[in-house]
Amino acid sequence: MTKSARRRPFWLAALTLASLPALGQEGPQGDGATTGERPRVGLVLGGGGARGAAHIGVLRELERQRVPVDAIAGVSMGAIVGGLYASGLGAAELEQLVASLDWTEALSDDPRRADLSFRRKQDDTEFPVEFELGLRDAELQIPPGVIQGHKLDLLLRKLTLPVSHIGDFDDLPVPFRAIATDIEQGEAYVMDGGDLARAIRASMSVPGVFAPALIDGRLLVDGGVAANLPIDVMRDMGVDVIIAVDVEFPLYGRENLGSALTISEQMLTILMRRETQRQIGLLGTGDVLIRPELGLFGSAGFDEILKTIEPGVEAAAARSDRLSGLALDEAGWDAYLAGRRPARSGGASLAFVRVLHDGKLADRVLESRLELEPGDPIDHETLASNADRLYGLELYEQVDYRLLEEEGGTGVQFVAKSKSWGPSYLQFGAYLEDDFEGATAFNLGARLTKPAVNRLGAEWRTDVRLGTDPRLFTEFYQPMSFDPRFFVAPQVSLQQSNLNVFAEHVTLARLRVFEAEASVDFGREIADVGEFRGGVFRGLGDARVKVGDPALSSLDFDSGGAFARLRFDTLDDTGFPREGIWADLKWTLSRPGLGADSKYDLIEGDFSNTWAFGRNSVQLGLSYATTLESDGAVQDYFPLGGFLRLSGLERGAIAGPHAGLARLLIYRQLGASSGVLDTPAYLGVSVEAGNVWQRRSDMSSDSMIVNGSVFAGLDTFIGPVYLAAGFAEGGESNFYLFFGAPPR
Repeated sequence: MTKSARRRPFWLAALTLASLPALGQEGPQGDGATTGERPRVGLVLGGGGARGAAHIGVLRELERQRVPVDAIAGVSMGAIVGGLYASGLGAAELEQLVASLDWTEALSDDPRRADLSFRRKQDDTEFPVEFELGLRDAELQIPPGVIQGHKLDLLLRKLTLPVSHIGDFDDLPVPFRAIATDIEQGEAYVMDGGDLARAIRASMSVPGVFAPALIDGRLLVDGGVAANLPIDVMRDMGVDVIIAVDVEFPLYGRENLGSALTISEQMLTILMRRETQRQIGLLGTGDVLIRPELGLFGSAGFDEILKTIEPGVEAAAARSDRLSGLALDEAGWDAYLAGRRPARSGGASLAFVRVLHDGKLADRVLESRLELEPGDPIDHETLASNADRLYGLELYEQVDYRLLEEEGGTGVQFVAKSKSWGPSYLQFGAYLEDDFEGATAFNLGARLTKPAVNRLGAEWRTDVRLGTDPRLFTEFYQPMSFDPRFFVAPQVSLQQSNLNVFAEHVTLARLRVFEAEASVDFGREIADVGEFRGGVFRGLGDARVKVGDPALSSLDFDSGGAFARLRFDTLDDTGFPREGIWADLKWTLSRPGLGADSKYDLIEGDFSNTWAFGRNSVQLGLSYATTLESDGAVQDYFPLGGFLRLSGLERGAIAGPHAGLARLLIYRQLGASSGVLDTPAYLGVSVEAGNVWQRRSDMSSDSMIVNGSVFAGLDTFIGPVYLAAGFAEGGESNFYLFFGAPPR
C-alpha cells in the first residue's frame, strides 16, 4: 500500500535545520523541476478540524483565478478536502457536500436500530448506557477511541468510489499524499498509495477521539500530531511553486488562559505550531502562504462549519498578486479541467460478493445477513446498507467494503474487524424512580456477553442487577444452523421484587417475592424485527411479608409449565421513539405435571405504536394481563402504578391477577439537534386509564382509573431521563424523577 515512510535521515535533518532562516522569514527559492511550459503548482492543506473547511474557500478562489493544482498533500481535514479534490471533485461540489452532511451522524458510531439484530435491540433497550467495556483474560479493556469511525469510513468510501480502483495516488486526477502519524514510532507517515478512503481516515484519526487506523502494519493517528503543514512532503513531489494553507488554531491570549483545560490546549498548540513554523521556514520566495482569518473558531465547530469557507476565499483573494502569475488562460484552464475528470471503475454489476473477517463465525453466518448477491448493480447505498447490517451484529468495531477487480469482473469484499477490546464485553444500565415522598426504586445492572462462542454464532449472556429488584440471569444462545434463525437457549434466573397487597386501593402489606427458575427455550428469529420462542420451565420461590401486619401469612411455592412468547421491536429509538412498533405477547401454562402447585394460564400482552408528525410524536400503548381457570397465585399478580403506568399512583401501588392499561403519549422535541454532543430535549403529556381486578368478570371500562402526567425529558447517554408530575382521580398526585430503561 504505502510506498515509503518519508523519514529523513539524521544527517539530512541536521543539514536542513542548519540552512533554515529565522521563523517568519521567507526561505530559499523552490528548486523543483519545471514542465517547460508552466510551473507545477503544489497545494499543502493543513489540519484544523472544522476550521479546515476554509480549504474549500481557498480552492474556490483558485478556481476563480484559474490557478491549476498539480499535486496535493493534506493532513486531517486537509486530507479530506485535498483527497476528494484530487479524486476529481471541484470546489463547488465540496462546498455542497459540506453543507449537506449531517456531521452529528457522520461523527458517531451508533448504528440505526433498524440494522440491529433482535438480540442487540434487547441490549439497547435493557442496558441503554452508551458505554461498553471489553473483558479479556479477566482484565477490563477500554475501546481505543470514543468513535470507531464506521459511519465516517462508509462516507469516505462513498465519496471516493469513482477512484476506488486506483492504488497509486500518483495516478489520481491530481497526485496526492495523505500524512498520518505513526503512534508507535512517533513520526510522520506519508501515504502515497493504497486505499484512498482508508488513507484519508487514518490522517484524521484524532487520538482519543477516533480509533487509530492500522495500515501496512502501522498504527496511525492524526497527521497533525507530527506534521500539521507538510511542506517538506510537497517539496519531495517535485513541484515548482507551493501554496500552503495554514488553518491551525491560534495561541490563546492571557485573558483566555483561565482554566486547566485552556492551558492544556495551549500546550498542545505550542508543540504543533513549533513544527508548523519549521515547515513554513522551508517555503521559498516564489511560494505562497495563506492563513484564513478564523479567529477562535473551534476545531470541533462542525455545526457552523460553513462559516469558515468565506474566510478561505478572502485569504486567497488577498494573495492575488502572488497567484496571478500562476493563472492559465481559458483554453489552458479547460484543458486542465478535462484532465481532472476521474476514470470510472468498470463493471456495472457485481461479479462476486464475499466477507473477510477475523472472528470465529463461519463465513456463511455473515453472508446470511447480506441482502446482496452477484449480478446486483454496483450502488454505494446498497453496499453501505449491507455493511450496516453486519455492523448491526455489534461484534465488530468497523465494517467496510471494497470493490475489487478480479478476472475481468468487479466484486465487493466486506471487511469486518472484530472489537479490539473483546472478545467479551460489558454493557450497563441504571434505573431510578423517585416520587419525592420516600417511594424510591433503584437498580444498577450489567450484562456480560461472550459472542461468537462457536462457528454458528452461539453466545453466552449473563446479567447481574443490584438494587430494589436484584437479579442474576444467564443464558446460552445456540443457533441451529449457519442461517441463524432457529435456536435453542437454556437459561437460569434468580430474582427478587416487591409486591403490594391491597384492598379498596389501600395498601395492607408489602411482600418481598423471591423466585428461582430454569428453562429450556426453543425459537426462531423473525428477520431483525422480532422473535418467537417457547419452552418449558421449572422453578420455586417464596413471598415474605416485609411491611404490614406480621400476622399475614408468608408462602412458599413451586412453579412449572410451558410458555410461548412473541416479540416485535421496530422502534427507531428506545427512549423517545419517533416511529415504530413494540409488542410483547406471552402465554404461560402452569401445570402440576411439570412441577407447579396449581393449574392456571397467564396471558400477558403489551403493545405500542408511535407516529411522527414533524417534531411531534404520538404514541398509543395497550397492556393487558389475565389469569385463566384461577385467580392466580400472588407471585404472578400484575402490578400497576408509577410513571406512565397510572402516574398518579406510587410505583406498584395496586396489583392483581387481572389488569388492563391504555395510554396516550404526545411529546415534542425542543429545537433542532446540532453539534456532536447535543442532547435532545422533549416536553410531553400522557393520559392513562387502567386498573387491576381480582376476578376477570369484574373487568370493565367503567371501573378503570384515569390518570395523566406532564413531563420533560432528555435522551442522554445513560438512557431516557424524565422529570414528571402524575395526577390521579380524587386529587392524588405524584412527582417523579425517572431515568433508565424506558417504562413499558
